Amino acid sequence: MEIRLVKGSDYYIISPLINEWWGGRQMSDKLPKLFFDHFSNTSFIVEEEGEIIGFLIGFFSQVHLDEAYIHFVGVHPNFRKNNIGNQLYNKFIKLVKQNGRSIVRCVTSPVNKGSIAFHMKMGFEIEVGDKMVEGIPVQRDYDGPNQDRVLFIKHLYS
Repeated sequence: MEIRLVKGSDYYIISPLINEWWGGRQMSDKLPKLFFDHFSNTSFIVEEEGEIIGFLIGFFSQVHLDEAYIHFVGVHPNFRKNNIGNQLYNKFIKLVKQNGRSIVRCVTSPVNKGSIAFHMKMGFEIEVGDKMVEGIPVQRDYDGPNQDRVLFIKHLYS
């Protein structure tokens, strides 16, 4: 297994896989090619025997200079119990620390229970929301009308 930086051409491989990896949920429109072109120095691909089996798209905030943001992460369903997500997050967090940033943020949908559990296990905290969904604090309409999101934050300490 190899972890490398994202290339623009990876978009054409990953984009058709996204909806399949998310069990048919329409997710591919949430990851346009611009992320592969403009955040290639902070985003990673995991390959095994030349096949992409995971990725993390992240970037450093241009406004909050102590923060970084994980925009999208995916792991092939057949490889989800192989710690690939952990390795991707740890690689990104190491890069964040090396660049003098101390906060990582990300969001997920309240229906994505696996993502919520993963982030909690990785040491992220759920930020206070303005609504509760099945006992989870969410930010109402965060990504538009009826697009509530769970907001996560992780404070990094050397």
